[in-house]
Amino acid sequence: MLAVAASSLPSYSQDAPHSSSDLRASVDRLLDAPQFENATWGVKVVNLLSGEVLYERNARKSFVPASNMKLYTSAAALNQLGPGFTYETRLYAFGSVVDSVLNGHLVVRGSGDPTIGGRYNDGDLTATFRNWADSLRAHGIARINGDIVGDDDVFDDVGLGVGWNWDDETYWYSAEVGGLVFNDNCVDVTITGTSPGRAGEVTWAPDLTDYVDVVNATLTVHPDSSIEEGYERERASNRIRLYSSVPAGRDDRESITVANPTRYFVHVLRSTLVSKGVPVSGNVADVDDAPLRPDYSSSGAMIVARYVSPPLSEIAAVINKPSHNLWAEQVLKTLGLYAPPDTMNGVMLAVAGTAERGVEFGMSTFAAAGVDTSRFRMADGSGLSRMNLITPEMNTNLLRFMWTHPDTSVSGAFLRSLPVGGVDGTIDDLVEEGPAVGNLRAKSGSLTAVRNLSGYIRSGASTPLAFALLCNNFTVKTKEVNDVQRAFVDLLARYRE
Repeated sequence: MLAVAASSLPSYSQDAPHSSSDLRASVDRLLDAPQFENATWGVKVVNLLSGEVLYERNARKSFVPASNMKLYTSAAALNQLGPGFTYETRLYAFGSVVDSVLNGHLVVRGSGDPTIGGRYNDGDLTATFRNWADSLRAHGIARINGDIVGDDDVFDDVGLGVGWNWDDETYWYSAEVGGLVFNDNCVDVTITGTSPGRAGEVTWAPDLTDYVDVVNATLTVHPDSSIEEGYERERASNRIRLYSSVPAGRDDRESITVANPTRYFVHVLRSTLVSKGVPVSGNVADVDDAPLRPDYSSSGAMIVARYVSPPLSEIAAVINKPSHNLWAEQVLKTLGLYAPPDTMNGVMLAVAGTAERGVEFGMSTFAAAGVDTSRFRMADGSGLSRMNLITPEMNTNLLRFMWTHPDTSVSGAFLRSLPVGGVDGTIDDLVEEGPAVGNLRAKSGSLTAVRNLSGYIRSGASTPLAFALLCNNFTVKTKEVNDVQRAFVDLLARYRE
């Protein structure tokens, strides 16, 4: 039965559908395959020029979106903050400088910026911190007689999203969110196979930092064996146990999350300053543990270094192309930071970025897009939570809104942020030949029993289409859903009416 169903999937040499009825019949054959009898499909396809609905199935039913939620996060941020929005993280010196010695503390005032690390420095993780060491010297500071404090109060202290799985916490895609972010709040571990029967050689970046305690329980196996990954970080600690089996002469690489990313940020900053010849006599601290709250408006506060992020247009591309959960969550809380402040008795209350405020602020974009916000559920910004709920119609409404956005810098940034079929991002290998290659721009979404794809494609007549193809509750292998996605977008790319 499975073989018969698989053989019914359209091939790249299939004839193009020449009418909407042909297209509907072809899509129905795909979705009605017997292996998906217990699954739920939700689909909508819209002609972006005419508004005509070419196909729909369960278009108003709710689905878990997985990373399709990033479409909403990036759209709201680009629409409301603008594609040119940037973060600025500042390093302040508090105290007196005598004979090139700062008698006081350095305070890093976080902005929620997710970009500090190696992504924009050719993989050089600590380049920004070394630049800050040079900036300290330029301000006449060659030694710190005090602590280095991390101020992450731009956001709340809730590090994980609502409904996230506890057993994901070890892995990079579930890194803690915070006002200060360094290297995606991860350490990058490499295990190199040595001789069969012996432990592998373990290294990690940045610079074998002692912020983490690494336990090497790895095993080197025969060169012809496959890698069997094994990583574990004890909850609320930075003790990491590695127990991968790695073939001799091969590498196993993984990014492992850290607990308390604020302390991680200032810990690595302190180590980097020392290595650059700027001794620091004090320790590191989270601002919540510091004896005094920094007053940035005081005459004793001196900005000695700063880092300005790339624009939001580039950040959105990192959110959507590789589907970066942490960056999506940072941007959602940033939306919360810029939401109109609450008041009490006519007095504005202090504002910190929260996911809840970000969702509330983003609703104005979703409502303008025609999303029924009374039935829309947004628990996080990345889609890692299973408490999110969307419909195929919501997705196509949002896609159409962004396609026709009156500000072409917004629509262009959104379109460029999406993975391109057969070219890059999470769908670089979804299509390998045929008219969808380089034509498809779409966001994938994947959790256990969830596999979704929503985006844009031009038909065989060059008509722009917006589509949502959502599959929840399947029990077959994910590859079989991928095969349907592949055949579906191929049908749309060949469709001629």
